[in-house]
Amino acid sequence: CRNNNNILHIAIQPIHFFNRSGPIEEMYGLYGNVENIIIVPAGRTPIESCLNALEVLKPSNNVLVATSDIPLLTPNSLAHFIKQCSRQQADVYYPVVPKEANERLYPGAKRTYIKFREGTFTGGNLFMINPQVVKSCAGKAESFVEKRKSPLALARLVGWSFLLKFLLRSLTLKEAEAKVSNIFGIKGAVIISPYPEVGIDVDKPGDLLLVREKLAKKAQL
Repeated sequence: CRNNNNILHIAIQPIHFFNRSGPIEEMYGLYGNVENIIIVPAGRTPIESCLNALEVLKPSNNVLVATSDIPLLTPNSLAHFIKQCSRQQADVYYPVVPKEANERLYPGAKRTYIKFREGTFTGGNLFMINPQVVKSCAGKAESFVEKRKSPLALARLVGWSFLLKFLLRSLTLKEAEAKVSNIFGIKGAVIISPYPEVGIDVDKPGDLLLVREKLAKKAQL
């Protein structure tokens, strides 16, 4: 994916495990001398990590943000996401994958699905962001992450009518897109991706076994 013509520079950040920094020395050993790759200290939260990377990169164009635990990501899945983002103007782009695509290609993958009027989707682990809006949204983003597991706090943030439609599974992707845009004062865009690789992450032992199996089969081709 590093050879994608749309990507100019890459910032890599070690992961924080329970407030302890990840293996930054190993990162430098692997990528320290690679052209266009910069090792950036991780923040205490994902939002802070993003701000750290933007401070170093100082980008003038959109920035692609990817979590470090999606090892099945392919050039094709990444190129598709970037191409779809380029077809509309927005500040933040976020991919969702149809349940059918995920279960057809990765039947053993355990994913969290959300039902919308258009169908059932799982979220990706990529974002395309306009760096000019990140600082103004950082505080609200942190608050949203903190409240995501409290229905009452979340309802106060998004509104009871929106939450009710979500619970009744009558919400559309466009309505969700519009609500996020309104909360953060930006233009958000949902990108439907046929590539499950943008979302299959390694959070549990079962995820690791699945990924190792897929990578082993790929190496034999």
